[in-house]
Formats: sequence, structure tokens, C-alpha cells
Amino acid sequence: MSGISAPSGPLEGIVVLDLTRALAGPHAAMMLGDLGARVIKVESPTGDDTRTWGPPFMDPTEGARESTYFLSANRNKESITLDLKDAGDQEVLARLVERSDVLMENFRVGVLDRLGFPIERLHELNPRLVVLQITGFGHDGPEAQRAGFDQIAQGEGGLMSLTGLSEPTKVGVPIADLLAGMNGAYGVVSALYERERTGRGRVVHTSLLAGMVGVHAFQGTKWTVAGEVPGLAGGHHPSIAPYGMFATRTAPVQIACGSEKLWAAFAGEFRIDPATPGFGTNPERVANRDALIALIEGLLADLDAETVLARLDAAGVPAGKVRSLDDVYAWEQTRSQGLLIDVEHATLGPIQLPGPTLRFDDNPYAGGRTEHAAPPTLGQHNDEIRAWLTRPSDTAE
Repeated sequence: MSGISAPSGPLEGIVVLDLTRALAGPHAAMMLGDLGARVIKVESPTGDDTRTWGPPFMDPTEGARESTYFLSANRNKESITLDLKDAGDQEVLARLVERSDVLMENFRVGVLDRLGFPIERLHELNPRLVVLQITGFGHDGPEAQRAGFDQIAQGEGGLMSLTGLSEPTKVGVPIADLLAGMNGAYGVVSALYERERTGRGRVVHTSLLAGMVGVHAFQGTKWTVAGEVPGLAGGHHPSIAPYGMFATRTAPVQIACGSEKLWAAFAGEFRIDPATPGFGTNPERVANRDALIALIEGLLADLDAETVLARLDAAGVPAGKVRSLDDVYAWEQTRSQGLLIDVEHATLGPIQLPGPTLRFDDNPYAGGRTEHAAPPTLGQHNDEIRAWLTRPSDTAE
């Protein structure tokens, strides 16, 4: 295979044509690349928008800086630059469509049609093509034309109304984008499985809005079933107590008493009568959460976090630290799960990246590959991909 080293894994042999930019679509394509698909990223001559999103930038030379944002969402891909308004480059795209199993795009609704590649033409070129379309608010409906940006979707989709202590707060990562990407990858794999029966591809739709509404979970049914509008959850679970973040002498700790058995174990460790009036059942503890938090933090005030965690571990009560990211990546448990990978970048040299989230029982590496490739530089694989397109499809690998 031209370009990056031949992949292995559950999706080996699948070719993904990634027309997306920013985060939701690139994340979806990267997930498939992690599982062994060959991912060809089509970029405009100026590159994916996220190549300019920084700082921080890594600057090996003045003309070859790389944003850490781009590096986060584009491992295991090849890059080809095409001007999709140019007739010659549109012909290259058509040949890529013919060779691909999946096409992913996150243009505004109608843009791909105006470029000359409506769904009907895509399936004329390749009836087996699975198409993923990611939009901000859905591909149809009264607000389909709205642009999709993560923080706007977090607000419009209700997640910010549940997050924060005193005012609505966005999640610290672009969670609407990431969830849309994850949902898109899940939909694509399902459509590829269906194609084994039908022999034909289909279109998969998802959106940032769908990603937000899809994770409302019990907060959603609190409204749809019980008719109650949830508010800010802060640092404690709205339906379980004690379950949240508690201050100690040195640092906060997280404690999760998700059952009456765990409450009894916690109470026993800190000499609380578990049947104390107002604390005897979970609904009572939720109703009296402020008093319960005050009681627990009073007991922990003279103890350091490590002592509290050790005692809770011995008592069998789930608890943990609030780690900074440098601590997370230094943590041996993180490294043992393949969640930090080493790759060789074309201009940056050896770098480490956050790794894939899946492992398989016959492969010690995270994802489906035996090795991972660094995110590409802009147009890094132009020559290789164009050469691949000149070869007959039965020898294209």
C-alpha cells in the first residue's frame, strides 16, 4: 500500500475518504484508522482549519509549524491536498470515491451538492459507498443550515445547563464534537456490517446536537418522564449521595457511595451511624446533601488526601484523585492500557500522543494496529495517493 505503513486490525482493507475538518469528522475518521482502516484525508491547499488553531504550536522550522490541536485528531491518516472547486481536482476526488468504502463529510447542508457530489452521484460512482454526514444541528429540520460549533452546541443541547457550580459552564474538551465523531464512527461500522448483507452502502447522519441530547441520560428522563427541569449538578451527583468531590486537608478527593452497602462501609470507616436520621436512605441523603457534605468534610478536614484514599480503599469504597493531565499521562495505569503512543512525525520527529481507547485480546497494542502513524503534514502523501489511483483497482494495494 502506498503512503503510511500497511495497517492491521478489524478494519484492515477498508478505505476511508475523509473530507472533514476541525474535530467531529476528523475524530470519527481517526477512530476508524485506529482500527486498521486506511484513511485518506482530503485537505484544501491551505489545510484543515485546526492546523492554525493555537497556540501551542510546535515549530521545527519557520515554515513547518504544527498545531497540537491538529495532532490530537489526525493520527493514522494520509493527507492529499485538493481544490474541490477545480475541475481537475474534482476528477481526482471522483476516482477516490470509486476506490473508497467510506466517505465522511461535515460541510454545511448542501455544500457537497454544490461541489458536484450529491449523494446520487456518489452512489453512481460507487454503489457500495457508506457516506457519513455530520452536521451541527441535523441534516434537515427548521435549523439545518446553522453552522456547528462545539460550545454553541453544548449550550443549545442543554449540557451547559447541567454543568458548573454557579453558572452554566462548558465541558473542558469539545465534547459535542467528540461525541458526534464517536456516534458517526459507530454508525459507519454498522453500515459496513449491513453492506455485507445488502451489497450496497447507505448514508449515515449524525450531528453535534444529537451527540448532546443522546447523553442526557437520567437528566433527560428527569424532564421527559418526571416533568422536572434539571439544574446545575456542580461537583456532586444529583441523584446519589454521597457521590462527588470532597475537600481534605491537602487536596480534594472523589468518593462514590453508589449503594446502601457502600454507604454503610463509608459510614463505618468514619464512625458515622449509617441510620442517622436524614441519612438512612439514599433519597434522604440526597434531600439533605448539604448537611451530609458538611459532615463528611468536617471529618476529612484534618486528613491528607492520600490517607483518606488509603482508608477508603481498605474499606472497599470507590474513591480517587482529581489528577492534572501531566499526572494522568505519567500514571502507570494509563500507560499500561496503551493510552499513550509513540509515533514518528515527518517534521517533529518522535512525539507522544494520546492513544486509542480500544484493545483486542490478540494484540497488546491499543486500537487494532500493530503500530500507529503520526498525523500527516499538509499534502504529505500527494504523490503516493495519486500514484495509487493510476493503478488498476485489483492491484491498488
